Amino acid sequence: MAERLTKSAARNVFYGGSAFFFAIFIGLTAHSHWYMVNRSTDQATLSAGVARGKRLWEKHSCINCHTLLGEGAYFAPELGNVWDRWGGREDPAAARELIKAWMQSQPSGTPGRRQMPQFDLSDQELNDLADFLEWTSRIKTQNWPPNKAG
Repeated sequence: MAERLTKSAARNVFYGGSAFFFAIFIGLTAHSHWYMVNRSTDQATLSAGVARGKRLWEKHSCINCHTLLGEGAYFAPELGNVWDRWGGREDPAAARELIKAWMQSQPSGTPGRRQMPQFDLSDQELNDLADFLEWTSRIKTQNWPPNKAG
């Protein structure tokens, strides 16, 4: 075996390594795409109300204060699991009413607490936002967030 790496051997290591890691990158990208499309989202329940709720989420910049599945600001609670925290799996109607009542009662005026602004949403908009939060609770997140506290 040679004491040092020749120029052609170094070139072969570089090209071989680059091809190997590029193939790994393509494989992981394809797997991520397959997982997101086929396993993580509940496409069967993706309704017009969910889409309108997502547009409301974006219009009012909710992500500037809240996180959704770990993405966003950490000023206010995580909302990816709010549906589960408020009993949406056991009693969806009660959870929907709780979410709507909570948004209508803001700002709460409780001293020492961060305050959510009042957006004066219509009943339809509140329903759409509740649809969106219900839908996000069904995304398979591989146990994220790690706790239910939000």
